[in-house]
Amino acid sequence: MNKNPGSGLKTRQISLSILESVLNNKETLKDTLESDPNFVMLEPRDRAFVHLLVATSLRRRGQLNALVKTYLKAPLPKRLKTVQEILLLGAAQLIFLTSPAHAVVNIAVNMCRRFPGHQGLVNAVLRRIADDGAIRLRGIDIRLNTPKWLWNSWINAYGEEAARSIAEIHAQEPPLDITVSGEPRYWAQILGTKVFDDKTIRLTKVSDIKELPGYANGSWWVQDFAASLPARLLLSLVGNTEKKPSVIDLCAAPGGKTAQLLAAGTLVTSVDKSNKRTFILKQNLKRLGYDIKPVIADARRFVPSEPPDAILLDAPCSATGTIRRNPDIPYTKDKSIVERMAEIQLELATEAVSKLNPGGLLVYSVCSLQIEEGEKVIEGLLKKNLGIRPIPVDQEGFFKDALIQLGDLGGRTLPSDRKNLGGMDGFYMCALRRN
Repeated sequence: MNKNPGSGLKTRQISLSILESVLNNKETLKDTLESDPNFVMLEPRDRAFVHLLVATSLRRRGQLNALVKTYLKAPLPKRLKTVQEILLLGAAQLIFLTSPAHAVVNIAVNMCRRFPGHQGLVNAVLRRIADDGAIRLRGIDIRLNTPKWLWNSWINAYGEEAARSIAEIHAQEPPLDITVSGEPRYWAQILGTKVFDDKTIRLTKVSDIKELPGYANGSWWVQDFAASLPARLLLSLVGNTEKKPSVIDLCAAPGGKTAQLLAAGTLVTSVDKSNKRTFILKQNLKRLGYDIKPVIADARRFVPSEPPDAILLDAPCSATGTIRRNPDIPYTKDKSIVERMAEIQLELATEAVSKLNPGGLLVYSVCSLQIEEGEKVIEGLLKKNLGIRPIPVDQEGFFKDALIQLGDLGGRTLPSDRKNLGGMDGFYMCALRRN
């Protein structure tokens, strides 16, 4: 399908600048886009194009690099790294965005004016990619889009077949999931789509979510299906009480899980240590019609006025389970970050247990594919002899076809789950009860 080619040289230059910021400064794509004044000033149509081009270039980076090399007699030296990025952006447009070849080539050549003597190279390479690049790409392994440290960790955890399926879904532009507070079939009809699962509706093409019916009056919120499972797991286990169950949502921003808990009628205390993220949480909940006052505090230091019936700890993590939506992660994170986050997660989980009364429930979750942040954290927690026992996750009902059973260590979704329907985020979750 032919994508909008943008407004010419300007959008390509902004795309190049954003791509280099992500790669050189280890900045997230989201933060880079929000802080780039040139990007912010673009028309909505051109912003969408820039985001798509940069995201595609990151998703397919390994394959694109390998493809470009097949057209070069020798690798470009490091001082010409920008020329290499111009070639990758051009190749991404030609093969994945199917932009007009003459426009892509001409603009790329213009972008190389500050590299005298290399305009001819860029012209020749991109013209050849336009001719047979798509055919050559078929012979380039999709695993090249995944850095070795991630690929090896997934091979060890899930096996090569699953790792390859994860890599395949990460290379695709993801659908958009929303959670509705009312009747899902009604909203699926209004939005021209189908119910994905229970309260989740899946949209495939959205230009501006704020323009969709139901957004302004708070009838739904953006939340990947897998991200909705930890709160649903907690609600299925919290049990019937004479009063509304009290739940603490730790590390709560941006608020999707708090909204789920409130919609189910629980008494929620939302806690997050970031002022910026808490502001976003408040704005999201206000749109949904919930008037609560989140607590700004480090979850490790927060002391509730009284022990809750349950705690939901969706801990900060490497977020490798969300690579399909955040393709910068393989290039802004590394193994040392995973190790550091695992230490923090164990601290958070330990403190969360201490806040529970006997019989209290803890649901721990992370949007990470790394077992160090999932199963290993729970193993470390159980070794502390805190008087807790894990509750095996029931794979029936809404967990069917969407969760790997791990026995006493909980369960997890993989991005390739329901791959034929667009996949989902990778999540780990485990329920524990204090004796």
